[in-house]
Amino acid sequence: MKLRAEGRAEGRAEGRAQGRAEVVVRILELRGVAVPDAVRERVMGCGDMSILDVWFDRALVAGSAEELFQDADRR
Repeated sequence: MKLRAEGRAEGRAEGRAQGRAEVVVRILELRGVAVPDAVRERVMGCGDMSILDVWFDRALVAGSAEELFQDADRR
């Protein structure tokens, strides 16, 4: 029973992350920002909601899709 509940919770978390990733890409597209395949793959492959939240906020104002990652790429 406990394993089943944990599995459902993991599935819901993955679903939320997938949905947020789709929204990040969609915002960029609607704003007319080109989304290269490498950016799309990186965003869609991310399962960390805190990172996706940052990318969501950046997608609202970014001039290029690569700007989503600007701080992460400097590390």
